Amino acid sequence: MARGLGQYIIIRALMIIPTILILYTLVFFFLRILPGNPVMAVVGTKNIPPEQLEHLMQMAGLDKPLYVQYFDYLKGVLHGDFGVTLAFPMGKPVWDYIAQRFPATLELALWAFTVSVLLGLLTGVIGATRKGTKTDTAMRVYSIIAYTLFIPWFGMMLQYLFGIHLHWLPTSGRLDPGVNLHTVTGLYVLDSIITGNWDALVSSVRHLILPALTLGIVLSGAYTRLVRNNMVDVLSQDFIRAYHARGVADRKVMWYALKNAFIPVVTLMGLQFAILLGGAVLTETTFSWPGMGTFLVDRIDYRDYNAIQGAVIFFAFFVGIISLIVDIVYALLDPRVKY
Repeated sequence: MARGLGQYIIIRALMIIPTILILYTLVFFFLRILPGNPVMAVVGTKNIPPEQLEHLMQMAGLDKPLYVQYFDYLKGVLHGDFGVTLAFPMGKPVWDYIAQRFPATLELALWAFTVSVLLGLLTGVIGATRKGTKTDTAMRVYSIIAYTLFIPWFGMMLQYLFGIHLHWLPTSGRLDPGVNLHTVTGLYVLDSIITGNWDALVSSVRHLILPALTLGIVLSGAYTRLVRNNMVDVLSQDFIRAYHARGVADRKVMWYALKNAFIPVVTLMGLQFAILLGGAVLTETTFSWPGMGTFLVDRIDYRDYNAIQGAVIFFAFFVGIISLIVDIVYALLDPRVKY
């Protein structure tokens, strides 16, 4: 088992490379099919001399043939260099932006992931244990509504209710104005605890609540349905009836059932976390959250090829690692899985 799992890990890790290469190739050529380029996006309608425009194109490396641009950037990525921004501010390393913005996206994703899993498990278990009742129907309706909610609309409704109408929670940003925080990891909640800055801790948690609820509630619907269906299936199996016949407490029986029903959920958790990282764009723009989502939107407006390519490649690598971890956890949870 250990040897087979080790070989599988190596193979899956190697598969990340062609996946990233294919994704990079698609992004590279799709970006250049679109009208405009970083230089023209910055210059706009300004009438500048042709020689100055040519100079800017040379600085951005856009005067080279496409295949040269393709392999030059790929060579840099293989050395850990994602290039520099081609639009304002021109010349800043893309990796600096990623290092600055990704912790904000990761923190939001972790909180939203926690909310979605807890809500999904709670509503799924309630529906399964009350199969065929009005409560079960209510949980299934919740899963459908949550899954079909449009994130920007739902986020703005929460902003209006809790931020504008009730004045309970902030509607944008990560910290209140005037609150200073020495960052260590870029995760504000963790940094606040590490540095003992309790004002920053309260402020960062309050700013996280609305965006995390927005994203978490929307994604919890899938967990509700999957947990409920798997729990119903497990509760109907012979070993559960055997537990009941032996007088095992209902609470323990529910725990054993949930443990067995949880195995397929692990796969969904990995996929959902990957979606959180990539799909946080809508939430971040709605709440003006300074993460990778808003960074990508800004760079797309500028047609900043290097920044967009770098962000996409970074996300692809991160999602590949998460997928690999999920497979390992799946094998550890279910002894029937062999690699």
